[in-house]
Amino acid sequence: MQVLIGGVVAAVLGLVGLIAWWKEFLLILMGGIPVALLLGGALAIYVGYDELKDQMREKKDKAKEAKEKSDELAKAKEELEKAKAEAEKYKAEAKQASKSKKKEDS
Repeated sequence: MQVLIGGVVAAVLGLVGLIAWWKEFLLILMGGIPVALLLGGALAIYVGYDELKDQMREKKDKAKEAKEKSDELAKAKEELEKAKAEAEKYKAEAKQASKSKKKEDS
């Protein structure tokens, strides 16, 4: 209850003070708005710069990941080619062994 009464008294005194010192209030407001805009602009510049740095870092990381994936893919293709060549080699050996066996059997 005391807080409610204190709040009402403060609001009434604030309203009376605002009416009594209207010109002074406007003077403070005129001085405060440019300062608030300056500080708000500086904060926006800082946040924008930080966001730009994050985007550049992400772009760099994505490029690095893409290069690693490309390298892995190239390595896998190389291993596949080796496996294909080895399979062809074994096919040829098996074919030749089969022909030799047929000649021996004849």
